[in-house]
Amino acid sequence: MIDIATAALLSAAGLAGGTIASLAGGAAMITFPALLAAGLTPISAIASNMAALMPGSLVAALSDRSQLPPLDRGFAGLVLASVIGAGIGAALLMMTSNHVFEILVPLLIGFATVLFAFGERITATLRRRSLARHGREPEIKLTSIPMLLPVSVYGGYFGAGLGVLLVAVLQLATSGQYRPANATKNLVAALNGSVAVTVFAVKGSIDWPATLVMMSGALIGSLIGARIARHAPREVMRWAVTLIGVALTLVYARLYWF
Repeated sequence: MIDIATAALLSAAGLAGGTIASLAGGAAMITFPALLAAGLTPISAIASNMAALMPGSLVAALSDRSQLPPLDRGFAGLVLASVIGAGIGAALLMMTSNHVFEILVPLLIGFATVLFAFGERITATLRRRSLARHGREPEIKLTSIPMLLPVSVYGGYFGAGLGVLLVAVLQLATSGQYRPANATKNLVAALNGSVAVTVFAVKGSIDWPATLVMMSGALIGSLIGARIARHAPREVMRWAVTLIGVALTLVYARLYWF
């Protein structure tokens, strides 16, 4: 059973995480520590975190569905790469012990923080390289799969910062437009998460009471975030999440390494 204080913590973290996830990514830097604080093991916390955030990503995508690209062969290729990558990442997580994962947690959160902080530069660099090679803005197509597959493996394994990487890849594939890339990111993240969650559920790694409480907050947050995304001060949000990520990296490095 979850006490009232823990339920309030998980619900509030879900609300904040769902809002942030809908905007650009970085939700796990808030929701994952909340699950650890609720007493979950690191492996169970990351599995439960993905389960809690996955429906919110789908809701956010559908709420801005006018910005989604045509469901053509190229988009199907992106979805396929995401699903395969998520399955591989989730399987790798299930083969990782809690002790090893505790050692990896500060590194993974630190990596996700760097991705979030420099997400705009990552996108700009990828676009410049594509323009230099092809002389035009790229479109979503099957040749994007090699770029998306490793991103999806990371997403199935840990997930924090996945939204940043997806936005970088998908802005490259949507002529640099933020809203179409963000809406597509939310849909691909939901599909990615559904595969990982299926693996975790079969393995019994999800703490369902904690997950469902956090999910309720995340669903509301995703709707809020999808609306804010249309007029969001993204720079303010980016710096806020970056500072949280830096603080959490230091906290968990001290907890697990010293």
